Amino acid sequence: MRQIFPVQGADLQVVPTVMAGPLPPAVAELARLYRNEAARRPAESRARQPWLRANMVASMDGAVSLGGRSGGLSGPADRMMFSMLRSLADLILVGAGTARAERYRPARVAGLWTQLRPPGAPPPPIAVVTASLNLDPEAPLLTGAADDARTIIITVADAPADRKAALARRARLIEAGQQQVDVTVAITELARLGYQQILCEGGPALLGQLAGADLVDDYCLTTSPVLAAGRAGRIVTSPAGTAVAAAAQLSLAHVLTDESFLFSRYLRKH
Repeated sequence: MRQIFPVQGADLQVVPTVMAGPLPPAVAELARLYRNEAARRPAESRARQPWLRANMVASMDGAVSLGGRSGGLSGPADRMMFSMLRSLADLILVGAGTARAERYRPARVAGLWTQLRPPGAPPPPIAVVTASLNLDPEAPLLTGAADDARTIIITVADAPADRKAALARRARLIEAGQQQVDVTVAITELARLGYQQILCEGGPALLGQLAGADLVDDYCLTTSPVLAAGRAGRIVTSPAGTAVAAAAQLSLAHVLTDESFLFSRYLRKH
């Protein structure tokens, strides 16, 4: 892996799997590059609005999935980036459709670079956004989470009471909105619970809502050297007539490349 903007000379060796022991130089350098800027904010500001990062992969022609899932677009360097960004996060945010399609499970210590986390810190919990609560209470995402990283479900006041009761036995429920999830309320509530570094892994509709509310600070995009064609959607989608507030206010922080993949990071201009 090589940084090509701003131009840097050193190559970074891709590490295929998470391992114990000293942090590999490539992962340490990526963590330096991708450390968020939240620490520069006053503590009071960080408590109100956490640093929200989106991490997505897309084909060369803009498809967000291949065969219905994102895995076909990935590669070794992208998987290293995925584990590194998760290791820097306090919480992983995902839409229910993506959680179902990608068969989400709780984050595990074995899949994280614990050297990048505070000593003894639990894995980041998964927070799932769903107004309908169309989730299986017996799914591994709910049954397999550790007590100190319990799955969080963000829903609405009008969600079916019986589903709330069933899921509340397995997860922590947060209400954000009456009939539709208000993502601003959701992020504020997560900040109140102490989550200051949030990693959103999609899907496109959730990212569209977050971008429309101007909540995303940091967009990390892997461009895969795959021509997907087909009808797969884009990494960010919004309801018809909805503007994305942050679209024209991003700055390119850096670009890396490895085996024809591109890794771009864009920051919102505050």
